[in-house]
Amino acid sequence: QLQASGGGLVQAGGSLRVSCAASGRTFSSYGAGWFRQAPGKEREFVAAITRSGSTYYADSVKGRFTIHRDNAKNTVYLQMNSLKPEDTAVYYCAAKDPNLSSRYVSETSYDYWGQGTQVTVSS
Repeated sequence: QLQASGGGLVQAGGSLRVSCAASGRTFSSYGAGWFRQAPGKEREFVAAITRSGSTYYADSVKGRFTIHRDNAKNTVYLQMNSLKPEDTAVYYCAAKDPNLSSRYVSETSYDYWGQGTQVTVSS
């Protein structure tokens, strides 16, 4: 089970960190990703991390967002800086057993999903 948390309301230019904690499984044994879905839009890829820590980002967040994992806490984080109103969305974490596939940007390549956490960026 994946539990996403840490969403909230922040002003444009601010920062926020969302977390994805795993229970009942060792998160370090999985690849992980973050997706987001804005109102009226399809869910889109944001960032992903392999078991060894290699990271991948959507062009829209590159240089502003950082995905990292703390295996001791069984948690994957998404640090979001320089937030923009267009970053407003529900953010979902996902896990892939046993590691990211070459299709890591596709939500269908993931095995497990968290429930989502709302991030709202005001202008």
